[in-house]
Amino acid sequence: MPDIEKTQFNRAVLVGLNAFSLGREENADEESMEELAALLETAGGETVGVVTQSKDSPDPRTFIGEGKVAEVRELVEAADAGLVIFDNPLSPSQQRNLAEALKVGVLDRSALILDIFAQRARTKEGRLQVELAQYKYLLPRLLGMWKHLERQEGAIGTRGPGETQLESDRRVLRRKISKLEGELKDVRRVRATQRERRIKNEVPVVAIVGYTNAGKSTLLNQLTGAEIPANNRLFDTLDTTTRTLEISDTCTVLLSDTVGFIRKLPHHLVEAFKATLEELEYADLLLHVIDSSSPQWREQAEVVDQLIHELGADQTPRIEVFNKCDLWTGDIRPHGEDRVSISAKTGEGIPDLLSAIGRVLDNGARRVKIHLPYDRGGLLDKLYLEAKVESVDYGETIDVVATCTPKVIGQLGALVEGWRPHREPWEE
Repeated sequence: MPDIEKTQFNRAVLVGLNAFSLGREENADEESMEELAALLETAGGETVGVVTQSKDSPDPRTFIGEGKVAEVRELVEAADAGLVIFDNPLSPSQQRNLAEALKVGVLDRSALILDIFAQRARTKEGRLQVELAQYKYLLPRLLGMWKHLERQEGAIGTRGPGETQLESDRRVLRRKISKLEGELKDVRRVRATQRERRIKNEVPVVAIVGYTNAGKSTLLNQLTGAEIPANNRLFDTLDTTTRTLEISDTCTVLLSDTVGFIRKLPHHLVEAFKATLEELEYADLLLHVIDSSSPQWREQAEVVDQLIHELGADQTPRIEVFNKCDLWTGDIRPHGEDRVSISAKTGEGIPDLLSAIGRVLDNGARRVKIHLPYDRGGLLDKLYLEAKVESVDYGETIDVVATCTPKVIGQLGALVEGWRPHREPWEE
């Protein structure tokens, strides 16, 4: 027999308000409501009703007004729903008032996204980030829940050992937030060390970014054989995956997948995931994957561009990768400089993408043969650090075949076969 309470709780009525006084990001429209329904499905829920409203400004107490609340309550009862989800952000007091009036759980889009993230996070780092975002979301709502107790602060019997429940709960949450922030600082420190090593080794980093469900994981799988689960659902990837990709004989890069972006992404969620997303700022190239089969691809691309700006990666070179071109319905596919059309699923257009990446990241490296005298054999260690060594043969000299940047070739000087002098070789 199915769990009736659980089934009822997963049945939700969706509510959206379009108000003249609200900004574009705060308002609900047809596309954002469809996206909210997709988010609910991703979370394991079912949409059993949709209510939208237009008015000049939100009601400060119930957001949608008493009359609309009554209409939603009737729909909740008729559809046997256990949850109401708003596409708009709700204040803690509005959320509490609505829950009391509707007699069911009330969430906004931010809370729903947090729930999905909590389900999807697999690595320790991912779970830390989600937990931090959840506590930051909960803290102001906790204060709202205990608002009536704040009037007692400083009153007789509430000082010292008699601290209020609000103060106690607030203290616990802030302590947990501080602990999580400290642990994520350690994560950033490790990442910084890894980043310094990559820079020293001159290994370019390519970060895949894009709207959620644009096909980023499928692209990573196609390029590197990473075998990351790639399902047709929102936020299927939360934990960053990095793989090595050989673009050509002279160019090897590290390719990193990132969490998908979405409109109205909660600010505290972006903050929590900065330990991962700051990789964008230090990447040598961004692949902005765009779902060309979506009618809203322009709006989705704009959301990603805005978040890239917020993360300080505006100046990073970028290639726009129009994915799902096998489903493109227009006459002319998107094209132009730093734009390619591909199908990550079928492999169409992948050679063009690799060529585009190579053009951007070409550092002039070339394959050379190096003859090291035995008394200078210590240079071999440097080559392993700063070049891509293919083979080493020990004969009259130590003969090394390696792919080197112009800087390394210049430092090796006459030790490179066919070298023409322009600077002194490495000194021991």
